[in-house]
Amino acid sequence: MANKDLNHYLSLPYTLVIKPMDDESGRYYYGTYLELDGCHSHGETVEELLTNLEEAKRGWLEVKLEHGDPIPEPQGEYSGKINLRMPKSLHRQLAIQAELEGVSLNQYMLYKLSR
Repeated sequence: MANKDLNHYLSLPYTLVIKPMDDESGRYYYGTYLELDGCHSHGETVEELLTNLEEAKRGWLEVKLEHGDPIPEPQGEYSGKINLRMPKSLHRQLAIQAELEGVSLNQYMLYKLSR
């Protein structure tokens, strides 16, 4: 799809993050789309927030399209697999620790990352 229009981008499943807020402004909900830097809004209820976010997303996308700016698309599914480069000394240290624990290097790294 060479020429992607507003409807294309509006139909994509962007990652939405909603946070309940309680600060000097009062209680409200704040939301943002992770992939769309600067596209955020707020509302007194979740329903109001979602309405405001859709309006903010539409405006954000329209401005990007009007100026020919790049628009990121959602990343999609995660496979659970990554390729990671690290210093040889760290690789050695992790491999030794995994050996001492009697587990694979992958299992040991997963354990360390999940802590």
